[in-house]
Amino acid sequence: MPLPSIEQVDVTGKKILLRVDFNVPLDKTTGAISDDTRIVKSLPSIELMLSRGAALVIISHLGRPEKKGDPALSLKPIAERLGKLLPATSVHFSPEAVGPVAEEKAAKLQRGEILVLENIRYYDEETAKDEKVRNDFAKKLCKLADIYVNDAFGAAHRAHASIYECAKLLPGYAGLLLKKEIDILEKLVTNPPRPFVAIIGGSKVSSKLAVLENLITKADSILIGGAMAYTFLKSRLIEVGTSMIEKDYLSQAFQIIDKAAYNKRELLLPEDHIVSSEFGEKGKIKTVKRSIPDGFMGMDIGPKTADHYAKVIKGAKTVLWNGPMGVFEMKKFASGTLSIAKAMAKVKGTTIVGGGDSIFALSQSGLEDKITHVSTGGGATLEYLEGKKLPGVEALMK
Repeated sequence: MPLPSIEQVDVTGKKILLRVDFNVPLDKTTGAISDDTRIVKSLPSIELMLSRGAALVIISHLGRPEKKGDPALSLKPIAERLGKLLPATSVHFSPEAVGPVAEEKAAKLQRGEILVLENIRYYDEETAKDEKVRNDFAKKLCKLADIYVNDAFGAAHRAHASIYECAKLLPGYAGLLLKKEIDILEKLVTNPPRPFVAIIGGSKVSSKLAVLENLITKADSILIGGAMAYTFLKSRLIEVGTSMIEKDYLSQAFQIIDKAAYNKRELLLPEDHIVSSEFGEKGKIKTVKRSIPDGFMGMDIGPKTADHYAKVIKGAKTVLWNGPMGVFEMKKFASGTLSIAKAMAKVKGTTIVGGGDSIFALSQSGLEDKITHVSTGGGATLEYLEGKKLPGVEALMK
C-alpha cells in the first residue's frame, strides 16, 4: 500500500498540523544553531503547502529537556531562523504547545502563515508510555488544525503523541521529506541496483547487530570499520591491544561473520590500523597490520584497508554508509573516514549516507553535493533497515 502523500490533498484554506524534525545541533557555548540542515530539508513541504493556500501549525522537539520551560531548548530561536529562511512568510511563535494561548494563535492564523509551537518535549504526555495519556494530549494538539502531516522522518520510529496518535485523530499524510526517505530506503531493502555495498562503522557492535543481521541477506559486500571492528577481530582471536571491545557481544560478532559466509556475502574487516598508545593525538602513533600490539589501541582503519574499501565502493551501483571508520574528530585519525567519503563521491550509482557522525564527516569532506541522498534519520534509518515497522509511518498507512 502506497504511503498517502500531502501532494494528493487539496489543502486550500485548511490549517495543517505539521510535525517536523527541527532537532538541530546547538553551539555548546552560545546556544546558537550550529547547523540548520534539518530546517532546510523541511522547506519543500512547507513551501508546497503554503503555495496551495494552507496555514501551518508546526510541531517539533528539540533536545531532551529535563524540565518544562528550559530556555536553552526553546523553539523560539528555531522559529526565528525559519522566518529568515522564508522572508516572505509571516512566522509566529506560541510559548505553549497546547492550551488557550496556542488555540487563540492558531485560530487567528491566516492562509500562507506559520505558527511554531513551543518544544513538544516540554510535555511529559508527549512521550508517556500510557497510550491513553498520549491520546488525550494528541486531542489537544489536533484541536489546532484540520489535517495532520508528518515530515519528521528522524522521529518516525518513536510512538509519541505528535507522531503516532495525531496521525490517527486527523486525516494523516506524509510530507515530501518523509515520503522521499521511505521511498529510497524501501528500494534499498527490496530491489537495490547491484552490486550493493554497505559500509557500517561506529563504536558499538551492539547498536548495529540487528541491521547487520538484515544486511547480510541483502548487501553483496559489507565493509566494517570504527571501534566495532575490534570486537569482530577479537571474536576471531586476533589481538587488538587495548582497543575498545564489547566482550558481551563477541559470540554475536562471530556468528555474523559465519552467517555472511553462509549467505555468500562478502564481509570485510580492517587489514591494518592506525593505532595510538593513548586515546588522543599526543600518544605514540603508528600504522600496524591486522594484529594490534599490547599497549596500543586502534583509532582508524589503515591505508591498505582504506584502499581496499575504496576499490569495493567504486565498483558498486548502490552504497549505504552508516558510521565512521575511526575517531575522525581528531585530524590524525580522520583519513579512513574521509577516504570513504571520497570513494562514495566517485560512485556512478545511488549513494546514501545516514547517521549523525557519518553526515558530519561528510560535511567536513565538502562532498555532500556528490551524494544521492543524505538521510535525516539516525535511529529511524537503522530501524527501517533492520526490518522494523516505524510507528509514524504505520499510523499514516492506517
